[in-house]
Amino acid sequence: MLGLALFFFTPRVPAEDAANPAAVDWTFEATNHLGQWIWDTNTFDRQTVRFWKSFNIPSGEKISRATLRLTVDNGYTLFLDGEEIGRGSDWRTVTEYEVAKLLGPGRHSIGVEGFNDRLEGGLIFNLHVDFEDRRFIELVSDDTWLVAAGNDKKWSGGKLDETTAHAAKIIGPMRSHPWELWPFGLAVVPLRPAVLHFWQRGWFQLTLLLVCVAALLFSLWLATRLAAKSKAQAFLQVERARIARDIHDDLGAQLTQLLLMGEVAQREHPEDSSARAQFSQICKGARELAHAMDEVVWAVNSRRDTVRDFTSYVCKYAQIFLGATSIRCRLDVEPEIPATPFDLPVRRNLFLAVKEALNNAAKHSAADELFLRIYRRGQTLSVAVEDNGRGFDPDAAGGDRNGLSNMAQRMAEIGGTCALSSQPGGGCLLVFTVPLPPEKRGWFRRAQKETGTNKIEIPRAET
Repeated sequence: MLGLALFFFTPRVPAEDAANPAAVDWTFEATNHLGQWIWDTNTFDRQTVRFWKSFNIPSGEKISRATLRLTVDNGYTLFLDGEEIGRGSDWRTVTEYEVAKLLGPGRHSIGVEGFNDRLEGGLIFNLHVDFEDRRFIELVSDDTWLVAAGNDKKWSGGKLDETTAHAAKIIGPMRSHPWELWPFGLAVVPLRPAVLHFWQRGWFQLTLLLVCVAALLFSLWLATRLAAKSKAQAFLQVERARIARDIHDDLGAQLTQLLLMGEVAQREHPEDSSARAQFSQICKGARELAHAMDEVVWAVNSRRDTVRDFTSYVCKYAQIFLGATSIRCRLDVEPEIPATPFDLPVRRNLFLAVKEALNNAAKHSAADELFLRIYRRGQTLSVAVEDNGRGFDPDAAGGDRNGLSNMAQRMAEIGGTCALSSQPGGGCLLVFTVPLPPEKRGWFRRAQKETGTNKIEIPRAET
């Protein structure tokens, strides 16, 4: 406790005069009219009792002085409106606090945590508040005080749980046994300085306010950026859909018209004429160009930006491509490929790598069977192309043979991997692995599972 305590003592009353009221009356006046000794209903050694009392200061009243006096056998901690303002352990003297500057109009609460070391325990208390109009209020210790339950953590403030509290017990009046000789003096003690935690200090609150304002401004800026990005993304999707539609409807129609004209011109010439052979080459080139244009339309079309659409397209392409060869195409596809977005660079490079693997198998493997497997492993998508052809030794193959370097480079560009496994006479296995975006969760995803719309439709193939 900080500050200098001023002690005023009076002569100690001899034991033989303790029962004589006249002898007791000449003790210091400040120790009189303090109220009665109160305690809990039971008393025992090493006991802690928590007292609580509320009072009101009338509105409009100006306080001139407010004196609080108390003592507890054996010690106390004093709270006013939830803040600790003092402590004491010399129960033989009364402690006085001037609390006028802590009080104002409205409801207040007093909390006293008393500790009894041994034998009897008791609290005597007085709060005298003088107003400028010479009126006053007085609060003394009596049986209107409440004793907080042991599990009430907010008793020292203004939030006592009165449903678990009980009334204090009056032990006896001032000068009753065993306090016939005590208290015998007064100690005027300055208030304990208010303990301000760092979060209660002005600099911290100002800093917190500035941080909150900065966070709010940053959130607004980020929301604006996200809105602009979302708008730009939506515009890009619309433009991609328009470009795909224009390519398909305009260029596709013109290319089909040229192909028909070439086929008509081809039939008008004899089979052994050079013009017919040239028209045949033109028609073949037009068909290949039409297929290439279909791939471009598929890649550009924003409506096909999902893993599920990619899987369906690759399976369809493999069947059509191998349909013109002697290789049987077998599909092994996970049935519940998610309809999560699949970025254009990822699906384009993955498709071109698979296309190159199918082309190599058709040209070099001499296989009669090829497996196309598509499945997920955690947050990755794997596409495996496996044939039962003659295979080769990867260590003996040149760097550019079979386009292996191109496939590896395409996978590296999108953060994927390309794994090759082959040996002479043992076929060839190529596994392409790319990262998948996080799968969306929520009611829409659950609805897909319940309705079965999550299952992918795979073109029929030999099994």
